[in-house]
Amino acid sequence: MLESSTPEKTRITISLGRQRACLLVGDEVAIDSPVSSGKPRGMTPKGDFTILEKVSAHSSRFYGDFVDANDRRIRAGVSIRIDPAPSGTTFHEVPVQYYLRLNDAGLALHAGLLPGYPSADTAVRLPADIAPLFFQRVKVGTPVKIVD
Repeated sequence: MLESSTPEKTRITISLGRQRACLLVGDEVAIDSPVSSGKPRGMTPKGDFTILEKVSAHSSRFYGDFVDANDRRIRAGVSIRIDPAPSGTTFHEVPVQYYLRLNDAGLALHAGLLPGYPSADTAVRLPADIAPLFFQRVKVGTPVKIVD
């Protein structure tokens, strides 16, 4: 099924309750993957979206690390919108791979850390080995449905 998929035939569904994303080819599930969606203070919105942009390597405006004056990482994987900065630190953006933007407010799918619970800021993180499979098989305009 996956081998025969083309961007014209695919769509993505994300279940926030199950913390799963599915790449569908027609009505058949080609990939079923764990995800990490937005945590309570940065919830991933539900609804119908389309992929607006595809970038294999992207710097996030919201996601990164807090570093000290010597550029040592103090806290990693933070969101400047919901995580407080420790005293004396600055925010450094980090690159995200296989970035699929769904809106202008930070909603996107991309490769990232999956701790086993919702931990992202609005975005939906995919495993590093699965993200390229989604990325290769979708296009700008691919439908994405996010449900409970």
